[in-house]
Amino acid sequence: MKPFIEKHIVELLAAQDERAISLLYDHYGDALFGVAIKVTKDEALARDVLQNAFVKIWKKANQYDASKARLFTWLFRVVQNTAIDAVRSRKRKQAKEIQTNESNVYHIPTTELVIDHIDLKKHTSGLEEKYKVVIDALFFQGMTQQEASDELNIPLGTVKSRLKIGLRELRKLFGILIVVLNI
Repeated sequence: MKPFIEKHIVELLAAQDERAISLLYDHYGDALFGVAIKVTKDEALARDVLQNAFVKIWKKANQYDASKARLFTWLFRVVQNTAIDAVRSRKRKQAKEIQTNESNVYHIPTTELVIDHIDLKKHTSGLEEKYKVVIDALFFQGMTQQEASDELNIPLGTVKSRLKIGLRELRKLFGILIVVLNI
């Protein structure tokens, strides 16, 4: 590309002139789409990436520094990073959607099936609030441990610890109930 065109595009970007986006697309669009395709390996996702990258470029135009890199190098990095983020996001979303047959929920042996008829929610009310909230999120609201961590704004390790302690306290309670019921 001719240096004066690149300089003109940079000036338009700095002035937040909408013509800059059109010129960027005309002069760099195909190459940047190629970058997005190479990273995502998905044409539809690459189009979304390119659109999101152009939005980022527009919003962060003031961050471009011609003394550090040529315009194309900066554009390339923005598109490449946006594409990498999109691929990672898609993988995380797919991982959440995939359910396995394994469960990390405590399984009650068949000799204790009578407990199914006991109002578990009523008995969790005897737990400390921090344990009750975690057990409610995981068992009654159907959240994963990560979702509970995000929703309750507590670290994942804390969710796991509170679940373990809460279940231990419930087991103690059920042990007393089993004795009382002569099971």
